[in-house]
Amino acid sequence: MAQLDTLDVVVLAVLLAASVAYFTKGTYWAVPKDPYAGAYANGHASKAGKTRNILEKLEETDKNCVVFYGSQTGTAEDYASRIAKEGSSRFGLKTMVADLEDYDYENLDTFPEDKIAVFVLATYGEGEPTDNAVDFYEFITGESVSFSGGGGVDEKPLSNLKFIAFGLGNNTYEHYNSMVRRVNAALVKLGASRIGEPGEGDDGAGTMEEDFLAWKEPMWTELSEKMALEEREAVYEPTFNVTEREDLDAEADEVYLGEPNKNHLEGTQKGPYNAHNPYIAPIVESREIFTVQNRNCLHMEIDISGSNLSYQTGDHIAVWPTNSGKEVDRFVDVLGKSEKRHTVISVKALDPTARVPFPTPTTYDAAVRYHMEVSGPVSRQFVSSLAPFAPDERSKAEMTKLGNDKDYFQDKVSSQFLNIAQVLAMVDSSNKWTNIPFSLMIEGINKIQPRYYSISSSSLVQKDKISITAVVESVQIPGAEHVVKGVTTNYLLALKQMQHGEPHPDPHGLTYAITGPRNKYDGFHVPVHIRHSNFKLPSDPSKPIIMIGPGSGVAPFRGFVQERAAQAKAGDKVGKTVLFFGCRNRKEDFLYEHEWDKFAADLGQSWELITAFSREQTGKMYVQHRLKERAVEMNDLLQNHKANFYVCGDAANMAREVSVVLAQIISEQRGVSAEKAEGIVKAMRSSNQYQEDVWS
Repeated sequence: MAQLDTLDVVVLAVLLAASVAYFTKGTYWAVPKDPYAGAYANGHASKAGKTRNILEKLEETDKNCVVFYGSQTGTAEDYASRIAKEGSSRFGLKTMVADLEDYDYENLDTFPEDKIAVFVLATYGEGEPTDNAVDFYEFITGESVSFSGGGGVDEKPLSNLKFIAFGLGNNTYEHYNSMVRRVNAALVKLGASRIGEPGEGDDGAGTMEEDFLAWKEPMWTELSEKMALEEREAVYEPTFNVTEREDLDAEADEVYLGEPNKNHLEGTQKGPYNAHNPYIAPIVESREIFTVQNRNCLHMEIDISGSNLSYQTGDHIAVWPTNSGKEVDRFVDVLGKSEKRHTVISVKALDPTARVPFPTPTTYDAAVRYHMEVSGPVSRQFVSSLAPFAPDERSKAEMTKLGNDKDYFQDKVSSQFLNIAQVLAMVDSSNKWTNIPFSLMIEGINKIQPRYYSISSSSLVQKDKISITAVVESVQIPGAEHVVKGVTTNYLLALKQMQHGEPHPDPHGLTYAITGPRNKYDGFHVPVHIRHSNFKLPSDPSKPIIMIGPGSGVAPFRGFVQERAAQAKAGDKVGKTVLFFGCRNRKEDFLYEHEWDKFAADLGQSWELITAFSREQTGKMYVQHRLKERAVEMNDLLQNHKANFYVCGDAANMAREVSVVLAQIISEQRGVSAEKAEGIVKAMRSSNQYQEDVWS
């Protein structure tokens, strides 16, 4: 074989490189960039290179109003977006919405006098800031708060700042709307000028929406006077541009079919896993723990081994739900998009400060199924915004009436728990609502949020496996033809049914895309992340604990007891462990009945289970009644042995009643006034001797 000289080798190498380059162009290099592509990679939109200076951001984008939000479930974010939208369309404000965790606040002392800041703040848990508002809250309420100009409280450093405040709270919690109250007080103390009264929405009374609507009108009036704004006729101005992509097929590799970010799209999910980036976790066990046919309660075991996720006993697991096929079909049908449901769309923000709420390009079906809360409650304001796009004048008049008449809306929509597709079909079922821009639906419907469940296992006993205990929601509304079904719990029930051999599960007539986008959840997987909680066992296992957990409120206490039983078995000294559990009937919904017996064998005399079966006698018997029966022993544990007191479950009724009964016990057993006893209960809460994990 002839030998190649150096020149031959060089020429061949160049030719080979040129050939490879030619045939891979557009595949591995010179790939045309999608101008609409979202920046969803590594779990969230990339913030590299983005300023954390809010004043720079306002200047760069020519804005004169920033609406900050502190949100845990997405509701405060939705209200912030609505304020920004209305300020722009009605009053010509140049608005932007801002996540509190995206910016620093040391330079608020140089906030321009001709601009306005709005704070929409949800109160989370026991008077705590939402996760994204923690840094801001600790900074603005700190005793030694200091700004860029060096001024402290006495110098009133925020004298240039004009602000508006609205809070989201729940009156069944002790620290009702504490976030907006404390932040308002801190800003005023630092010299800021508030415009209008701070608004307070009450989810506990079910009046959040009406509280917001009643608050915003006088707020706009005062703001208009202070900033010389002129009201104009509000005309819809889209925040997003939605483009149908004829150049892309739904099965194209770059099209998102429900994947939460780019890593998931490419099939290489990687951590850290969090509220922006779920872990697709295997369900290793699922079973029914009610013994009655017409109600369901699920126990599931979720495997997190190999994910680097970790939890502590008492934490929460977040499950990322999928909308049911029935609701997806209803939504796309009423909009007249059934034929186009798998058409690829790209969504682009028309405002540089706006964020597209899901990755694109995607399809109508994927956006609705995986990203939009289409089964959620409807606001009057949103209904009003849809009226101009009604199919005919009759429908327009009806939508306008629903939007303007509070009582009529309550009777027709709120009391019936209708979602937006049901409202549109109720108003006009003979015509499709094809005039509604899909961008308006993206803007007006909340992003679907993960649902949080108290973890019902001990991290000491099973660190790589998380237990979930969830009652499946299915509620018949009086006078309504439909049944209101829980989005996530019915999704989990469908997964459980399939895992137990049902090939086409349809719990309560619902079907789900169980295998996920492109079958990436196949083999019984569910997207999850962990949220850490302050609901914790005492670090010393010898300290007594009293737990009140009726129904599925027993979930975290199964984890607590599982842990204490393991500690006792290992030879640790474990203090008195008392559980008050309640349900309807011991033969139907006595959760974990046989497990308590096993734990009792390990805990011995330190264990006591006190039950309340509400429907096994003439009069109703609840956990708070059992607590009162044991007043002497419980007071002794609390007063003389410093027992921790825990409550988990319904905030509106049970938790409030337990708190009242505990104050009565303290008053009677210690011989103090009712007022003094209430003060003792408050002190217990402040010191974390009394802890709650409750929901409304």
